[in-house]
Amino acid sequence: MDKYIYDKNNELWYELQDDYYIPCLTLPAEKERSIGIWGQRHLRYIKYHKRVFYANLLTSCKLNSYLADIDEQAEDLFSRLARQMAECEGVTEQLKATDQMAWIGAMNNIRSRAMEIVNDEILYPAFDD
Repeated sequence: MDKYIYDKNNELWYELQDDYYIPCLTLPAEKERSIGIWGQRHLRYIKYHKRVFYANLLTSCKLNSYLADIDEQAEDLFSRLARQMAECEGVTEQLKATDQMAWIGAMNNIRSRAMEIVNDEILYPAFDD
């Protein structure tokens, strides 16, 4: 028996393993992109709450790029919201220099509110079931 055979009907190669021919399947190469904390949180959410959506992304080899895009969007929104809120509320470098504790309290409040907005709009959206 040949080690490898080619089937013209489905255009697949098969490899002999023991007494069976197993198709030689490989996943397409996907560009490796880093996934930050936002992407990891969204991954945990879709893995446990949106299993079919997660399985579709995983089997189509689009999971990594999807999570990297979510991570970028979330980070951009968070940075923009924090900067805009700080400007509107007068939390400046001048305040940081004069009253550090007030600046820290204000920035923590701003970061917390911005994080809640990012969570609601990007990380944990209300998908249509």
